[in-house]
Amino acid sequence: MTALVGVFDSGIGGLSILQALRTELPQSRFIYIADSGHAPYGERTDAHVMARSRAIMAELLSRQVQALVIACNTATAVAIEQLRADYPDLPIIGVEPALKPALAISRTGCIGVMATHSTLASAKFKALLASLAGQAEFVLQPCDGLADAIERSAGSNDTSGIQALCTQYTQAMGLFGSLSGQIDTLVLGCTHYPFATEPLREMLGPQVQLVSNGPAVARQTRLKLSQRVLAAAAQPEALETASPLILLSTGDPQVLQVAAQRWLPPLPQLPAEPLFLANKLSV
Repeated sequence: MTALVGVFDSGIGGLSILQALRTELPQSRFIYIADSGHAPYGERTDAHVMARSRAIMAELLSRQVQALVIACNTATAVAIEQLRADYPDLPIIGVEPALKPALAISRTGCIGVMATHSTLASAKFKALLASLAGQAEFVLQPCDGLADAIERSAGSNDTSGIQALCTQYTQAMGLFGSLSGQIDTLVLGCTHYPFATEPLREMLGPQVQLVSNGPAVARQTRLKLSQRVLAAAAQPEALETASPLILLSTGDPQVLQVAAQRWLPPLPQLPAEPLFLANKLSV
């Protein structure tokens, strides 16, 4: 399937979703916007997140995307329903903490959830949690500063801030392990957090399963695109959108470029393509 898909997040975290999208839709093209100049969403007001989501949406529509993936839990919780109402003909796919996949694999019935304050406080998350009432014990942990620490590490390779915060927050959640009453499954409820997988695995050990939502979001995007009849003229021929991947940032484009080179390896089934330099976007 070939399509032009827009993806955005408050920073580099959505690259974890983009990685899964490129695997699921290897023939498609992507425009990724990191709204780093207005981040972090998870520590902003709903009004701020809604305004930024609308601005990014307008920018991507001007580039003729055929689907939108909101690769941010906070923006999904705050803005997706309004954006779907505003643009009913465009497939808009959001993300949510992977509570249901975690429930399916947990053996102790005790599941940890790391997310931002905004995500945990959102009506959308509360409805999801309520729908699973009585099926497991969910230990919720807001993780202020972790997404920002991951952003900063992209350009410096200094992971000390990530390690310190992961230690602080996992210790606050309680005991991890495979015994009764222990947390055996940890939901990474922010798209940034999969990039903290390595220190988390070192801290928690192999018996604790880490669950993110990238693969599920990618499958849902494929489904929504397959249900939509793509107009013959929908593929723009401009040089800009002929690239397999365009990276744009409202902050420092160098940070996005370095992060993409680090976390978006070329797909093995495709010839290695040049990764377009991230450009500064004023929105």
